[in-house]
Amino acid sequence: MSAADQSAGMRLARWSAVVIIIAVGAAAFRLSFATLKDLAVLAHIPASDAWLFPLIVDGTILLATFGVLVLANAPERRFFVTVLVIGSVVSVAGNSLHAVAAGRELPWWASALVAAIAPISLLADTHGLALLIRAAQRDSAPEPAAAPVVEPAAEQATPEPEPEPVSVPEPQPEPGPLPVPEPVRAAELRPVPDAPVQIPVRSSRPVQTMLPIAVPVGG
Repeated sequence: MSAADQSAGMRLARWSAVVIIIAVGAAAFRLSFATLKDLAVLAHIPASDAWLFPLIVDGTILLATFGVLVLANAPERRFFVTVLVIGSVVSVAGNSLHAVAAGRELPWWASALVAAIAPISLLADTHGLALLIRAAQRDSAPEPAAAPVVEPAAEQATPEPEPEPVSVPEPQPEPGPLPVPEPVRAAELRPVPDAPVQIPVRSSRPVQTMLPIAVPVGG
Protein backbone atom coordinates (compact mmCIF):
# COMPACT_ATOMS: atom_id res chain seq x y z
CA MET A 1 0.00 0.00 0.00
CA SER A 2 1.35 3.36 -1.00
CA ALA A 3 1.65 6.39 1.24
CA ALA A 4 -1.26 8.07 -0.56
CA ASP A 5 -3.53 5.05 0.10
CA GLN A 6 -2.53 5.05 3.80
CA SER A 7 -3.27 8.76 4.09
CA ALA A 8 -6.68 8.34 2.46
CA GLY A 9 -7.47 5.40 4.77
CA MET A 10 -6.50 7.48 7.86
CA ARG A 11 -8.77 10.32 6.77
CA LEU A 12 -11.66 7.90 6.22
CA ALA A 13 -11.18 6.28 9.63
CA ARG A 14 -10.95 9.66 11.33
CA TRP A 15 -14.13 11.01 9.78
CA SER A 16 -15.94 7.72 10.45
CA ALA A 17 -14.97 7.96 14.13
CA VAL A 18 -16.25 11.53 14.30
CA VAL A 19 -19.61 10.56 12.77
CA ILE A 20 -20.00 7.55 15.08
CA ILE A 21 -19.17 9.63 18.18
CA ILE A 22 -21.70 12.27 17.19
CA ALA A 23 -24.42 9.70 16.54
CA VAL A 24 -23.76 7.72 19.72
CA GLY A 25 -23.48 10.90 21.77
CA ALA A 26 -26.79 12.22 20.47
CA ALA A 27 -28.58 8.93 21.14
CA ALA A 28 -27.05 8.59 24.62
CA PHE A 29 -27.95 12.16 25.48
CA ARG A 30 -31.54 11.61 24.31
CA LEU A 31 -32.00 8.48 26.42
CA SER A 32 -30.21 9.94 29.44
CA PHE A 33 -32.24 13.12 29.13
CA ALA A 34 -35.55 11.21 29.13
CA THR A 35 -34.48 8.96 32.02
CA LEU A 36 -33.23 11.76 34.26
CA LYS A 37 -36.35 13.78 33.51
CA ASP A 38 -38.57 10.92 34.68
CA LEU A 39 -36.29 10.47 37.72
CA ALA A 40 -36.83 14.11 38.64
CA VAL A 41 -40.60 13.60 38.46
CA LEU A 42 -40.28 10.53 40.72
CA ALA A 43 -38.28 12.70 43.14
CA HIS A 44 -41.27 15.04 43.56
CA ILE A 45 -39.97 17.72 41.20
CA PRO A 46 -42.77 19.41 39.20
CA ALA A 47 -43.17 17.94 35.72
CA SER A 48 -42.94 21.38 34.14
CA ASP A 49 -39.41 21.81 35.54
CA ALA A 50 -38.23 18.20 35.41
CA TRP A 51 -36.44 18.72 32.05
CA LEU A 52 -33.98 21.05 33.81
CA PHE A 53 -32.55 18.21 35.87
CA PRO A 54 -30.84 16.36 32.95
CA LEU A 55 -29.57 19.68 31.59
CA ILE A 56 -27.87 20.38 34.94
CA VAL A 57 -26.21 16.97 35.11
CA ASP A 58 -25.10 16.72 31.48
CA GLY A 59 -24.13 20.43 31.33
CA THR A 60 -21.79 20.00 34.29
CA ILE A 61 -20.24 16.96 32.60
CA LEU A 62 -19.63 18.95 29.39
CA LEU A 63 -18.06 21.86 31.29
CA ALA A 64 -15.73 19.51 33.14
CA THR A 65 -14.77 17.84 29.85
CA PHE A 66 -13.87 21.17 28.27
CA GLY A 67 -11.85 22.14 31.33
CA VAL A 68 -9.87 18.90 31.16
CA LEU A 69 -9.09 19.44 27.48
CA VAL A 70 -8.17 23.12 27.75
CA LEU A 71 -6.12 22.95 30.95
CA ALA A 72 -3.95 20.05 29.95
CA ASN A 73 -0.83 21.27 31.77
CA ALA A 74 -2.41 23.55 34.40
CA PRO A 75 -2.87 22.78 38.12
CA GLU A 76 -6.62 23.57 37.82
CA ARG A 77 -7.08 20.48 35.66
CA ARG A 78 -7.39 18.28 38.76
CA PHE A 79 -10.60 20.04 39.79
CA PHE A 80 -12.22 19.46 36.40
CA VAL A 81 -11.18 15.81 36.42
CA THR A 82 -12.86 15.39 39.82
CA VAL A 83 -16.06 17.10 38.61
CA LEU A 84 -16.07 14.96 35.46
CA VAL A 85 -15.80 11.74 37.46
CA ILE A 86 -18.51 12.77 39.97
CA GLY A 87 -20.84 13.99 37.20
CA SER A 88 -20.46 10.75 35.29
CA VAL A 89 -21.20 8.73 38.44
CA VAL A 90 -24.32 10.82 39.12
CA SER A 91 -25.57 10.35 35.54
CA VAL A 92 -25.00 6.59 35.58
CA ALA A 93 -26.48 6.21 39.06
CA GLY A 94 -29.54 8.28 38.08
CA ASN A 95 -30.23 6.11 35.06
CA SER A 96 -29.82 2.95 37.14
CA LEU A 97 -32.04 4.30 39.93
CA HIS A 98 -34.75 5.12 37.38
CA ALA A 99 -34.69 1.52 36.20
CA VAL A 100 -34.89 0.17 39.76
CA ALA A 101 -37.75 2.50 40.68
CA ALA A 102 -39.85 1.21 37.76
CA GLY A 103 -42.24 4.17 37.85
CA ARG A 104 -42.62 4.27 41.66
CA GLU A 105 -41.92 7.38 43.68
CA LEU A 106 -38.48 7.51 45.25
CA PRO A 107 -38.00 7.29 49.00
CA TRP A 108 -37.30 10.46 50.93
CA TRP A 109 -33.53 9.96 51.06
CA ALA A 110 -33.31 9.41 47.29
CA SER A 111 -35.50 12.43 46.64
CA ALA A 112 -33.21 14.49 48.91
CA LEU A 113 -30.16 13.41 46.92
CA VAL A 114 -31.82 14.33 43.61
CA ALA A 115 -32.81 17.75 44.97
CA ALA A 116 -29.25 18.42 46.22
CA ILE A 117 -27.69 17.85 42.79
CA ALA A 118 -28.86 21.19 41.35
CA PRO A 119 -27.18 23.55 43.90
CA ILE A 120 -24.03 21.41 44.05
CA SER A 121 -23.75 21.57 40.24
CA LEU A 122 -24.21 25.34 40.36
CA LEU A 123 -21.32 25.71 42.85
CA ALA A 124 -19.07 23.41 40.81
CA ASP A 125 -19.83 25.19 37.53
CA THR A 126 -19.25 28.64 39.05
CA HIS A 127 -15.94 27.61 40.56
CA GLY A 128 -14.92 25.98 37.29
CA LEU A 129 -15.66 29.20 35.40
CA ALA A 130 -13.51 31.16 37.86
CA LEU A 131 -10.65 28.71 37.35
CA LEU A 132 -10.92 29.02 33.58
CA ILE A 133 -10.83 32.83 33.79
CA ARG A 134 -7.82 32.77 36.09
CA ALA A 135 -5.97 30.37 33.83
CA ALA A 136 -6.72 32.54 30.79
CA GLN A 137 -5.41 35.66 32.56
CA ARG A 138 -2.25 33.84 33.61
CA ASP A 139 -1.58 32.62 30.07
CA SER A 140 -2.21 36.05 28.51
CA ALA A 141 0.07 37.88 30.96
CA PRO A 142 3.52 38.66 29.49
CA GLU A 143 6.25 36.48 30.78
CA PRO A 144 8.87 38.30 32.85
CA ALA A 145 12.20 38.72 31.16
CA ALA A 146 14.67 36.14 32.28
CA ALA A 147 17.39 37.59 34.43
CA PRO A 148 20.86 37.19 32.94
CA VAL A 149 22.81 34.40 34.49
CA VAL A 150 25.92 35.78 36.06
CA GLU A 151 28.68 33.24 36.13
CA PRO A 152 30.88 33.34 39.21
CA ALA A 153 34.14 35.03 38.47
CA ALA A 154 37.23 32.89 38.64
CA GLU A 155 39.04 33.16 41.87
CA GLN A 156 42.04 35.37 41.48
CA ALA A 157 45.08 35.18 43.64
CA THR A 158 45.50 38.17 45.84
CA PRO A 159 48.56 40.02 44.57
CA GLU A 160 51.26 40.43 47.16
CA PRO A 161 52.00 44.02 48.07
CA GLU A 162 55.05 45.34 46.30
CA PRO A 163 57.88 46.48 48.55
CA GLU A 164 58.05 50.19 48.90
CA PRO A 165 61.13 51.71 47.24
CA VAL A 166 63.77 52.89 49.69
CA SER A 167 64.46 56.54 49.13
CA VAL A 168 68.18 57.36 49.19
CA PRO A 169 68.89 60.94 50.24
CA GLU A 170 70.67 62.89 47.57
CA PRO A 171 74.12 64.17 48.53
CA GLN A 172 74.04 67.77 49.51
CA PRO A 173 76.72 69.98 47.93
CA GLU A 174 79.43 71.07 50.33
CA PRO A 175 79.25 74.73 51.19
CA GLY A 176 81.93 76.78 49.39
CA PRO A 177 84.02 79.61 50.93
CA LEU A 178 82.04 82.60 51.85
CA PRO A 179 82.78 85.68 49.75
CA VAL A 180 84.97 88.28 51.51
CA PRO A 181 83.31 91.65 51.54
CA GLU A 182 85.30 94.38 49.87
CA PRO A 183 86.35 97.30 52.06
CA VAL A 184 84.27 100.33 51.69
CA ARG A 185 86.17 103.50 50.92
CA ALA A 186 85.53 106.55 52.95
CA ALA A 187 84.65 108.64 49.91
CA GLU A 188 81.89 106.25 48.95
CA LEU A 189 80.12 106.62 52.21
CA ARG A 190 76.96 108.59 51.94
CA PRO A 191 74.75 109.66 54.75
CA VAL A 192 71.68 107.50 55.04
CA PRO A 193 68.49 109.14 56.24
CA ASP A 194 67.46 108.19 59.71
CA ALA A 195 70.76 106.32 60.16
CA PRO A 196 73.79 107.19 62.22
CA VAL A 197 76.49 109.16 60.35
CA GLN A 198 79.62 107.13 59.70
CA ILE A 199 82.87 109.06 60.29
CA PRO A 200 86.08 107.53 58.94
CA VAL A 201 88.67 106.90 61.57
CA ARG A 202 92.18 107.99 60.70
CA SER A 203 95.23 106.06 61.91
CA SER A 204 97.26 107.73 64.63
CA ARG A 205 100.57 106.22 63.46
CA PRO A 206 102.90 108.63 61.67
CA VAL A 207 103.65 108.02 58.08
CA GLN A 208 107.20 106.71 57.67
CA THR A 209 109.19 108.00 54.81
CA MET A 210 110.94 105.33 52.75
CA LEU A 211 114.71 105.96 52.50
CA PRO A 212 116.41 105.25 49.28
CA ILE A 213 118.54 102.10 49.30
CA ALA A 214 121.41 101.72 46.90
CA VAL A 215 121.53 98.43 45.11
CA PRO A 216 125.01 97.41 43.84
CA VAL A 217 125.16 96.46 40.18
CA GLY A 218 127.37 93.64 39.07
CA GLY A 219 129.39 91.38 41.12
